Amino acid sequence: MNKERMYQIVRMPHVSEKTARLQADSNQYVFEVAGDAVKAEIREAVEGLFDVKVDNVSVVNVKGKSKSFRMRPGRQKSWKKAYVRLQAGQTIEQLSAD
Repeated sequence: MNKERMYQIVRMPHVSEKTARLQADSNQYVFEVAGDAVKAEIREAVEGLFDVKVDNVSVVNVKGKSKSFRMRPGRQKSWKKAYVRLQAGQTIEQLSAD
């Protein structure tokens, strides 16, 4: 897989209080990923971009919220996120909150 496709698959890290707790407790990182990405592609992209060994990948489709703006109904975009658990002793230094 080439670098361009890896960057298309792993779009950005998802940062929140929950993800910070997952990083500290269970060595899991959360990424926003492409809608057409599958677990095997996500695993290969994370291993290639961050030079780590992935233990497990879980994928969640997040449904967009319904919102209204100036009395006009609308909807935010749906997106996909991946929970990536690394093998013991592995870390991603760029995303660490330390």
